Amino acid sequence: MDVHVSLVGRRDLAGQIYAQLRAAILDGRLRAGEALPPTRELARRLAISRNTVGVAYDRLAAEGFLTSRVGAGTFVRETGSAARGAPAASPLRPRARWDEVSAWPAPMPGIRWDFRAGLPDTALFPYEAWRRIMSGVLRPSVLGDPGAAGDPAGLPALREAIARHIGVSRAVRANGRDIVVTSGVQQALDLIVRVLLEPGDVVAVEDPGYPPVRMLLAAAGMRVRGVPVDAEGLRVDALPGDARAVYVTPSHQFPLGMPMSLPRRRALLDWARRRDVVIVEDDYDTEYRYGGRPIEPLQSLDEDGRVLYTGTFSKIMRPVLRLGFLVAPPSLHRAFRMARYVSSWHAEPPAQAALARFIDEGLLARHIRRSRREYRARHERVAELAGSLFGDRLAVVPAEAGLHLSATLPPGTDDAAIAAKALEAGIGLFALSEFAVTGPAVPGLVFGYGAVTLPAIDTGLRRLGGIVAGAAGAGRG
Repeated sequence: MDVHVSLVGRRDLAGQIYAQLRAAILDGRLRAGEALPPTRELARRLAISRNTVGVAYDRLAAEGFLTSRVGAGTFVRETGSAARGAPAASPLRPRARWDEVSAWPAPMPGIRWDFRAGLPDTALFPYEAWRRIMSGVLRPSVLGDPGAAGDPAGLPALREAIARHIGVSRAVRANGRDIVVTSGVQQALDLIVRVLLEPGDVVAVEDPGYPPVRMLLAAAGMRVRGVPVDAEGLRVDALPGDARAVYVTPSHQFPLGMPMSLPRRRALLDWARRRDVVIVEDDYDTEYRYGGRPIEPLQSLDEDGRVLYTGTFSKIMRPVLRLGFLVAPPSLHRAFRMARYVSSWHAEPPAQAALARFIDEGLLARHIRRSRREYRARHERVAELAGSLFGDRLAVVPAEAGLHLSATLPPGTDDAAIAAKALEAGIGLFALSEFAVTGPAVPGLVFGYGAVTLPAIDTGLRRLGGIVAGAAGAGRG
């Protein structure tokens, strides 16, 4: 056991050792059953006599903190007290805005039918192929010089692989130099805020929209303004005139699901050009498109270089794989690289190297094709059952992509109460009102189907149908 003990001066050396070991035991840094270094070894490390260490050990043993076994060594005894944490009293206080931030979503214990949006089916992931690739990259010859931490923008091989992948699958115009590897869309947005915006700047977001984005922007000191959406996506005519940035999900609006129409996309680009505004395009799960014509990204329509395109691999592969990317124009390359450097330097090199090989060997494209077939069947089943089981109580919002469907409830319905009642029955899902920003909340339910199988969809939605019907009856009463 490598115990940290340091000595100050030469007075009462045994007392100093005793106090530091006692504190480590009480704090939980040394746990019951752990071995302490032999007195000879600790004396050598501290450059003191062995008898001095022995005095400290004997005192701790006499007070019940240590026990010795002949031929085995000295061990920490069970003290029966809870480990102590950091000092409770402190003059340090967070900024007031952190009192307003809470984790989203709230924990949902006891789920049997998991309709939470944004979760993929981890059982579809090709674990054997990923394990083979990971074992292949965990070698010094692949990881390179251990003294070189790596490019803050990411491994060149992964950046080139991402550029090829999004160029083929999404028609995004980018090369490897334009890519910054991130831990996900939220880190990409954090980099954008720190590179391009100032505290107090107005940032427009879709209403309803993704809560963690609003939380990040508010925590960074931005003034967040919700902008309503309609059947064509974000309403450009409702954008605030003092906005410095706009965050949008044009290919598959979150959470409602409709794409932004081509005229609306062109109008947004024109509005941003005239007002010198940056557009953040979050293309979060459009690898999963089940019908209709492919939606051209804002980034590929942009002629001015003011669209910053972000994406993530978490919803394609596994949420625990925290790898995403940001596509930026050349004028911002150095600033984003430096912003990445000063915050967290770089993403995990082995995971980056593995993902590069996963893409280059065609395994990512194969996984998307396979999982798309499964998700399409679930998408169609949710749409069919939601339309037949709930009657006129639930109106499904048409969508042709992603891992969830939204449906609206009659005005005045308490969708949060329905979601809470569903959770009591083992059904996990989000109320649509959770995603409201500043405008009136539209009641409804969001049905994620990434983490729920086809048979479970049938069982879960039929059970949910009774809960919704009961809520409708109570409302009429």
